[in-house]
Amino acid sequence: MASTSASRTHGATGRIRTATATLYEDNQSLISDIRRAVGAMKEIAVDLERDNQFERVKELENAVIELLGTHEDCSHFSSTIQSVGEKYQPGPQLTDFDQLFKNEVAMLKANSSSDPQNHPLMRQFREAVWNVHHAGEPMPGEEQEDIVMTSNQCNILNVTCPLSGKPITELQHPVRSVVCKHVYDKGSIMHYLRSKNTRCPVAACPKLLQADKVVCDPLLLVEIDELRAMKEHTVMTDVIEDFTELDEE
Repeated sequence: MASTSASRTHGATGRIRTATATLYEDNQSLISDIRRAVGAMKEIAVDLERDNQFERVKELENAVIELLGTHEDCSHFSSTIQSVGEKYQPGPQLTDFDQLFKNEVAMLKANSSSDPQNHPLMRQFREAVWNVHHAGEPMPGEEQEDIVMTSNQCNILNVTCPLSGKPITELQHPVRSVVCKHVYDKGSIMHYLRSKNTRCPVAACPKLLQADKVVCDPLLLVEIDELRAMKEHTVMTDVIEDFTELDEE
């Protein structure tokens, strides 16, 4: 009887983890779509700003703020899904998953000080619009250093693959560790793992890797596109500053 009970418990836990993994992936896809939408709205706003349609730009800005609020809610939900999947253990009574999720999300929100107005994507939106008519100039109330710090914020932890040495933005098949969030070239990391290496190849990272825990998650390609766009923006800013210095001379 004891073995049968343990088997049922293990089976229930496995099913919950499988379900939460699927739900997590679906929710991450939604977050990915939101980020793509914000990027598209930024490009539209830049075009409108060029045409001096300032009221429509403001309407888009307000829509982005609302969308980033949804983005934050989805991020909390993703964290909740992961937490429930990792911690869940069947008890003698049926689990009220609806209440469990609500409590976990409420706790995350209570401990979060995030504000859509201060989200890096909101900052990038405003900066792109500002640069239409004021390229190379700090936005009102900000110093140049503030612009560099905020514009360069990114969720990708390493900018080059520790195995191939290639920049993350140039990888054809990027993958990311579910455990430590470092990014690698797929072929390189799979060869590394097949060679019986298990520790993350990023220097000073102590995490152990498994082949099924190194994946191309839905957000990765979006974040790489954002990183690529930030690099292009940095190059353009440097060019503008060079021309400004030549004019002053």
